[in-house]
Amino acid sequence: MDSCVFEGILLTKVLPPLLVLEFVFGVLGNGLALWIFCCHIKPWRSSTVFLFNLALADFLLNISLPFRVRYYLAGMDWTLGDSFCRASLFMLAMNRGGCVFFLTVIAVDRYFRVVHPNHPLNSMTVTKSFILAGMLWLATIALNIHLLLGSNLFEDGDTTRCEGFTQKNNLHCVVFFLEFLISLGIILFCTTRTYAQFHQRHMSGQPRIRRVMMCLTAVTVMFIVCFLPSNVTRVLIWVKDARSIADCQGNQILQTSFHITISLTYLNSMLDPVVYYFSSPSFKKICKNVVKLEHKQHREQAKETST
Repeated sequence: MDSCVFEGILLTKVLPPLLVLEFVFGVLGNGLALWIFCCHIKPWRSSTVFLFNLALADFLLNISLPFRVRYYLAGMDWTLGDSFCRASLFMLAMNRGGCVFFLTVIAVDRYFRVVHPNHPLNSMTVTKSFILAGMLWLATIALNIHLLLGSNLFEDGDTTRCEGFTQKNNLHCVVFFLEFLISLGIILFCTTRTYAQFHQRHMSGQPRIRRVMMCLTAVTVMFIVCFLPSNVTRVLIWVKDARSIADCQGNQILQTSFHITISLTYLNSMLDPVVYYFSSPSFKKICKNVVKLEHKQHREQAKETST
């Protein structure tokens, strides 16, 4: 471990309001999405299965955030015990991995439907889609199960830290980086090839094509904005550790930057309803109907109050 004590004073002020914002809007947005997928969209298609599992991963991640809020409000001093520390870090990592996997699958799904319209994958049944989704869940569980198997608590000055990204737990850092790097490569390939296909066929003016383009753009932009900063910061920390540079101030800056940028990865779960909106015409239609209904009820209540 680094001999420098990480103070994290800025984090206790900046991160709680950010995480609360991500929690509130993430739970509302993904809760609404799960309700729409379960109760209003019928029949399901393979793409619906992937969107549903993305919403589920986002929702499960969001409901884990209050424990991190408590952690930062307490001055980064974990007081809930080792078991709870393991479980909370595992839930965050597993569902963050699930978000990455299902965003990637959605990009691949759109790619095959446009670039290879006659490919057998485009006729995948709902049952096979659920099997694939189950395999992706097993993969993200297997990649992050180490967080449950060993303690993630350590003493830092007068506080007890609960952290998954440490020198001792380098496996977690590597998994996080490779998940991002491989998924980013696949998403960028699918997006650029799909755009090229649209332009070659002069199809970009069609409403259905515009919807696919908006979906891929949303996936790519959100993925880069939410996941790139934390991975760049992680690489900088690796470079510093590899050189064995004894620089407490530099360590403070890098660790603070990493905590802030890793919190941006949770922002992805708050923003993913944008992907559902552009991916599914049925989801978009139901959202508009819900908004109209709420607006109508509000006007009726206002009339009753005025009379």
